[in-house]
Amino acid sequence: MVRVMVSGACGKMGRSVLNAVQQDPQLELVGAVDLHAGSDIGDLIGIPKTGITVQADLVEAIVSAKPDVLVDFTKPSVVFSNACIALKHRVSPVIGTTGLSDEHKAEIKNLAEENNTAAFIAPNFAIGAILMMKMAKEAAKYMPHVEIIELHHDNKLDAPSGTALGTADMIREVRKSMQQGNPDEFEKVAGARGANVDGIHIHSVRLPGYVAHQEVIFGGLGQTLTIRHDSINRDSFMPGVVMACKKVKGLQGLVIGLENLLD
Repeated sequence: MVRVMVSGACGKMGRSVLNAVQQDPQLELVGAVDLHAGSDIGDLIGIPKTGITVQADLVEAIVSAKPDVLVDFTKPSVVFSNACIALKHRVSPVIGTTGLSDEHKAEIKNLAEENNTAAFIAPNFAIGAILMMKMAKEAAKYMPHVEIIELHHDNKLDAPSGTALGTADMIREVRKSMQQGNPDEFEKVAGARGANVDGIHIHSVRLPGYVAHQEVIFGGLGQTLTIRHDSINRDSFMPGVVMACKKVKGLQGLVIGLENLLD
């Protein structure tokens, strides 16, 4: 049994993780942390009371519950601190919160190695999204002209999404930086062409009604190819979260991307 604690337990993603962990026979839910402390986790996910109460202090929660894994779906402003606390207590963080800087990732990597405790970060936990990224990388070998449109709910804090940036990074592995579009083009409104990552334009949409969606559009001579993934609800992320909880203790250092866990 893998002992799991959830940080950000009262949020929408946090509650979905609580439910997924509670239902998996190979995982044991031992604790929950959130600023909104005091509730029994059973009340959060609509099951009988469990005796596990949401706590506000992460250090106290880790010391008392002794988890193996900390699943973090909080905010970019606190996820780095949470990961550092977990690693210093030899608890493996499984991070779904996006927005970590390269410097923060480097520090997490160092702490993971110093404490001989693996850490895992996933820009997206939906297995279908990972397949979309892998297919985009393959397509880019033959159709290098590509743009990315990512669409999320209007409460998402960071843009572009971690999935879009991860997709761009995978595409960059197989194609060189290049100019796309008319070399003399200009923006009549700043930002009209989106972010530019080595010539790959990324467009971020934030609207109510969306959960998490992305399409990668390739253009070639007389043809286009669109690869799209849609997360209809947050349940789509749970198989990936559960997989990461089970596999993280077998990793070394910092591992980024669910594709590294797929057999």
